[in-house]
Amino acid sequence: MPNKILIIFAHPLFEKSNANAALVRHIPQSPNITFHDLYQEYPEFDIDLKREQELLMLHDIIIWHHPMYWYSCPPLLKQWIDIVLEHGWAYGKEGKALKDKILLQVITTGGRKENYCATGRDRFTVMQLLEPFNQTAKVCNMIYLPPYVVHGTHSMPREVYEEEGKMYNLLLGYLENRGINLSELFNYSYFNDWFKTKLK
Repeated sequence: MPNKILIIFAHPLFEKSNANAALVRHIPQSPNITFHDLYQEYPEFDIDLKREQELLMLHDIIIWHHPMYWYSCPPLLKQWIDIVLEHGWAYGKEGKALKDKILLQVITTGGRKENYCATGRDRFTVMQLLEPFNQTAKVCNMIYLPPYVVHGTHSMPREVYEEEGKMYNLLLGYLENRGINLSELFNYSYFNDWFKTKLK
């Protein structure tokens, strides 16, 4: 049985993002992959709690796809997390709705990879900066994967946007149709690096 994937996409300036446009354009057309654009669906931030929870229940793999905004996520995704991951449903003694679902963050950032370290301009690794999301997933009994990160988007040549889009297409096809060796994957800080070993 193929995995059902829900891509929860949040970008308040999507029309200005060449990198995200390329990634989204290469999402496979599959009945098992749902693309859900929060800013398109909820321009007034009036999130439909029940609809979002129903969507989550219908999928095995949840992807939070967004740009890095001040070392976090855009405000609508934060509001989505605050509202949808409800006590007694997503967490707490009775909150088991998301148990064992997989969560992957797909992040775009203008910063170069070498900036994200103790001696770099951003001082912390991407994994360290995303730790609140990791902990959120753990509280909700989800399996949080190392992030898939597209770095350097502000200085990326046009042809590299397309290469990144094609890689995203391959990644989603893999997640849809293959299992993940978690013990192997957790040896990597980036999903990208693990996935490249699967393409050899």
